[in-house]
Amino acid sequence: MSDPRELIFSRIAGRTVTAAIVTTEPGIMANVERAVSAAEDLGLAVEYAVAEGKPVSAGEEVLRVSGAPLAIAACDERIPGMLAKPSGIATATRAFVEQAGGQLRVVSGAWKKLPSSHKDMIRSAITIGGAEPRIAQWPFVYLDKIFVEMLGGVRASLAEVAEQTPLAGHRRVIQVTSAAAACEAAECGADIVFVDTGNPADVNAAADALRQAGMRGQVELAFGGGVTLSDLPVLRELDLDIVDVGRAIVDADLLDMRLRMVRTR
Repeated sequence: MSDPRELIFSRIAGRTVTAAIVTTEPGIMANVERAVSAAEDLGLAVEYAVAEGKPVSAGEEVLRVSGAPLAIAACDERIPGMLAKPSGIATATRAFVEQAGGQLRVVSGAWKKLPSSHKDMIRSAITIGGAEPRIAQWPFVYLDKIFVEMLGGVRASLAEVAEQTPLAGHRRVIQVTSAAAACEAAECGADIVFVDTGNPADVNAAADALRQAGMRGQVELAFGGGVTLSDLPVLRELDLDIVDVGRAIVDADLLDMRLRMVRTR
């Protein structure tokens, strides 16, 4: 027997059950379109679906479906989870964007290190939450600390990019860990200098050094490394353009929700 529920529901298999997925806490809805498609693949009729990106309150209905009891049971297993994780990411992202208050551009690129099967969902949830899933608009070249070490330093890394004809016109983003390296990167043509140390004092020192060298206006200055929501008030006071948020967004808690019975006929 492949699924014992076929026997369990055999006596009521001809009935139509209507059920709704409701939130138990407020948040921002994401991945709704895929959840709708998955519900329809289960043979369910979708009577209502909340709009993608809509803020919802605790107890709000976000999806209503109707169909056979076995399909409703399958829905309970699959569909809330399809909504809960991306909605949690979108909710966390929105909190960072609101806390940034328009003074900082919030990005979250940590999805790159997660399983391929999750990447599209996470990128979409970040976008729905109001942030950007990449530190720069395409086309750009991203030189992280490992690249810089392998290529022999900041100057050598940016020179290597400059020598590659197919990369002409790409914005150049480079990770640095010191004020001196930030100035070297600006001098060598970087467009975004990313201080990825997790220490706000380092980005403050980089901004001061760039100003003193007369180069602050030619680069965007980014900061990241374990950034949490409580860090935003401090970061807003710095001479900073971009904040990159990793785990606090991509590993955000689920937006809790559950399936509630509406009627059976």
